[in-house]
Amino acid sequence: RDASVRGGASGSAAVSCSQGSDHDSRSRIGGSSMSMQAIVTKDAIQSAAREFLKFLNRGVSPYHVVEECKSRLLQAGFQELKETDHWDIKPDQKYFVTRNYSTIVAFAVGGQYKPGNGFSLIGAHTDSPCLRVKRKSKRCQMGFAQVGVECYGGGIWSTWFDRDLTIAGRVIIKDGAQLQQRLVHVDHPILRIPHLAIHLQRNINENFGPNKEQHLVPILATTVWEELDKEAVNVEAAGISADSTFSSERHHSAVLHLLCSQLRVQPEQILEMDLCLADTQPAVLGGAFEEFIFGPRLDNLHSCYCALQALIGSCDPSGSLSRDPNVRMITLYDNEEVGSGSAQGAESLLTEIILRRISSTPENLTAFEESVPKSYMISADMAHAVHPNYVDKHEDNHRPAFHKGPVIKVNSNQRYASTAVTEAVLRDIASHVQVPLQDFMVRNDVPCGTTIGPILSSKLGLRVVDVGSPQLAMHSIRETCCTSGVLQTTTLFKAFFSYFPVVNSSLVVD
Repeated sequence: RDASVRGGASGSAAVSCSQGSDHDSRSRIGGSSMSMQAIVTKDAIQSAAREFLKFLNRGVSPYHVVEECKSRLLQAGFQELKETDHWDIKPDQKYFVTRNYSTIVAFAVGGQYKPGNGFSLIGAHTDSPCLRVKRKSKRCQMGFAQVGVECYGGGIWSTWFDRDLTIAGRVIIKDGAQLQQRLVHVDHPILRIPHLAIHLQRNINENFGPNKEQHLVPILATTVWEELDKEAVNVEAAGISADSTFSSERHHSAVLHLLCSQLRVQPEQILEMDLCLADTQPAVLGGAFEEFIFGPRLDNLHSCYCALQALIGSCDPSGSLSRDPNVRMITLYDNEEVGSGSAQGAESLLTEIILRRISSTPENLTAFEESVPKSYMISADMAHAVHPNYVDKHEDNHRPAFHKGPVIKVNSNQRYASTAVTEAVLRDIASHVQVPLQDFMVRNDVPCGTTIGPILSSKLGLRVVDVGSPQLAMHSIRETCCTSGVLQTTTLFKAFFSYFPVVNSSLVVD
C-alpha cells in the first residue's frame, strides 16, 4: 500500500491510496508548461525530506543555521563578500554576505542583468522561539545548581518541560590580540526543566501556565555533586584567573568547563556568549507511512532550507541563470520572532543597502529606484495547518491541509503583505510546475500573526506575497509538518526564480 499525493493546476489536491509498490506509485507536483511533467515518487519526496532533516538538526541556533547555509553555498560555487569591502558584482556570478553571523543574504546575478533590472527575492528567518542563557546565569536553589534563562519570542513554554536540553550558540573569545567568534554545541543533555508532580498541583490538566521567570529555570546539577566534582568545577584547577571576566560569579563553573572543553580554550579567554537552549532529540520522519516530520524549529528553518536549495538548484549548469535579466536572491534574517527590529533584522536597512550596492552605477543614478517596481518577494514563513482536534479554530473555507501544497496567506489588515496582484503572479508561476496552492485567512474572532512581508513591503515599496508550508504545533519545542511540503515548496521556489521575469513582463497594472 502506497500513498500518493496528486496536485492539479487548479490548486486543489487529494491524497489517494493504491495497491502496489513504492516504485509504481507516483506523486505529481509539477506542471504542464515544462518540457516534461514532473512525476515524483514517494522515494523522491522522502529523500528531499531526509536531506532537510540534516539541515534542521545542524541548525541548533541562528549562528549554526548561517554556518550551514554558508557551507552549502561555498560548495555550490558562491563567493563570500564582506560588507566592509568594495564589491565588484558581475553578471552570471553568485555571491553571499552575512551580518552578525545570524543573517545571511545570497544572490545570483542573471547573465542578462543590467542596473535597473528587477530582483527576484525570497525572504525567511533563521530564528525560532527558545530559551536563552542570561548574561549572569548562575542560580542556586534548594541544593540545585540552575541556569538563568530569558524567553526569546512567543514559545509554547509548557512544551519545554521534561525535555533533554542542551546549549548551543556562539562564544566570543580572545586569542592573542584578536577577538574571535566560535560556534559551540554541546551534543548531549545537560539541562532539564522538571514538571511539578500532579500530587502537588491537582489542577494542572485543567490549567497550566508556568511563570516564565520562576518556573522555566533549568536544572544543571546538584550543588553537592558540583562540590565533589573538583576537576570540573574547581576554579583554580580550571585555570580561571581572579580577574577573569567570566568568573564563577556569573556562570556556574560546570558550564564554563563544558564550553572550554568544546572550544579547547581557557576560561579566561571567554569574553561573552550568545547561547540558546535546544532539545537534544533530533528531528525525524514519523507516522505509519513516515509522511510527517517531527522536529524543532520547523518555523522557520523549513522555509530557509527550501529557499536555499531553490537558489542553488536554479543556478545549475542546466538552469536559466545565464538568460535571466534579474538578480535571484534569498534573504534569511534573524530576530523575526521578536519583531525584526535589529541591525540584522528585516526592519533594518540591510536589504536596501544590498540592493543599492548591486544596482549602483555612475551611468544610472536612479537604478535602484527603477529596480524596485520590477522586483517581487516571496515572504516565506510557515502556515497553520488545520488541526483535527481544533477544527473550529479555522474558518470553514480556509483550512490548509498536509500534502496539498504551500499556503498563500492573506489578511486585509496587512498582517500579511499578499495582494490580488502578488497572489496572481505566484499562481501563474505555480501553474507552470503544477504545484498546488492553498489559501489561509484567519477567522474574524482570532488574532492574526505577521511576518517579515509587511515590513519589507512598506519599507521598500516592494511587491510581496506571504507563503508558507502547513504545519502543526507552531512554536512548540517539537513541531509537525508533512514530508511532501519540502519538495513542493522547493519546486515552487525554484520555478519562481526561473519564471518570474517572464510572468512579470506580462503583468499590466500600473
